[in-house]
Amino acid sequence: MTLLSADTVVCDAERAVSDGAVVVEDDRIAAVGDREELLDAYPDHEQVTCDVLAPGLVGAHIHSVQSLGRGIADDEELLDWLFDHVLPMEADMDAAEMRAAADLGYLELVESGTTTAIDHLSVAHADQAFEAAGDAGVRALMGKVLMDKDSPDGLQEDTDAALAETERLIQRYDGARGGRIRYAVTPRFAVSCTEACLRGCRELADEYGVRVHTHASENRGEIEAVEADTGYRNVHWLDEVGLTGEDVVLAHCVWTDETEREVLAETGTHVTHCPSSNMKLASGVAPIRDYLDRGVNVALGNDGPPCNNTLDAFTEMRQASLLGKVEELDPTALPARTVFEMATRNGATAAGFDDVGELREGWRADVVGLSTDNARSTPIHDPYSHLAFAAHGDDVTLTMVDGEVLYRDGEHVRMDAESVRERAREFAARL
Repeated sequence: MTLLSADTVVCDAERAVSDGAVVVEDDRIAAVGDREELLDAYPDHEQVTCDVLAPGLVGAHIHSVQSLGRGIADDEELLDWLFDHVLPMEADMDAAEMRAAADLGYLELVESGTTTAIDHLSVAHADQAFEAAGDAGVRALMGKVLMDKDSPDGLQEDTDAALAETERLIQRYDGARGGRIRYAVTPRFAVSCTEACLRGCRELADEYGVRVHTHASENRGEIEAVEADTGYRNVHWLDEVGLTGEDVVLAHCVWTDETEREVLAETGTHVTHCPSSNMKLASGVAPIRDYLDRGVNVALGNDGPPCNNTLDAFTEMRQASLLGKVEELDPTALPARTVFEMATRNGATAAGFDDVGELREGWRADVVGLSTDNARSTPIHDPYSHLAFAAHGDDVTLTMVDGEVLYRDGEHVRMDAESVRERAREFAARL
């Protein structure tokens, strides 16, 4: 039982408490409110003090297993970046290397304040990433990638075999680690999946009640390829094969037309905005304010280390807001509270976790604490402005998931950080 206190407790996008506290009992938040009142009410709880407390951030589209490729393909166009560099790297990775990459990804998430991730793995060795996520203690929605068409050697699969392996993994890992780990059926994207594969993904999602996570409309070349192959624009093709809806998370959605945006809104499909990746790969600017105005749930993701170079979710809040403002030439676009909600509650909603993403009584105790002991954090006139525009992942001093401390004052509790980094350097040198 723990009482976390702070100069500012940011509960959600609407409520922040000065001189506040959060009481954690087992895996739940028992109380949120005034520090002195809660200290009097819970005098026997262990006390932990931070400068700022906030809900754990949600990385709603990442590639943990690409962590060994950080910096290998900078300044490349998306499809060249993917097919000439990243996919060959994935194809060449053995089980030990996949585990090392996933460990490194989760290490970075934990120490930079991301408590929940929607993780897009690779074709092979998915068990390694599931075990790594479970051992790290993070909350994750994740799945093995399916690729049964136009894919590099070592990644292209037989359709039935890909679907069968997906089913095995669902049966083994969905709901694992006390419910922290959930499964998402994960076709890579329409370019690399046959119609039979995509329809099979929907059948598995329906049969087991799990979610679907894939890429969509990231790049104009991708859209042209899908349309040439199917006669449909990307979102319409996904809708045709059953991969839209309230259980579907589509990463990017940069190049959508009016009719596709109507489909996203009408079906309740979730969109993950990856601003840093979209800028670095020059993919374009997603119409985020338009999505939000239509009622589309939009979350935030870092994408993979080879197309972002960091999994720091605070970076994505800043980038999302600034990119939205400059795209529309409107300084009121995507304000701090909006991107904060995208990085917390919206991400949890996309991942299907109903009681995550806010500091609220009865909800899961996924909490991050930050230090403000630096010039960049002085002064703080508005905590939302601070979190969206000034805070960095290296300000994090506490990361808690389900009431369990995973990281505190620079020390990992579950993971041997130096060992993880050393193994990652060793394997990355070979790749």
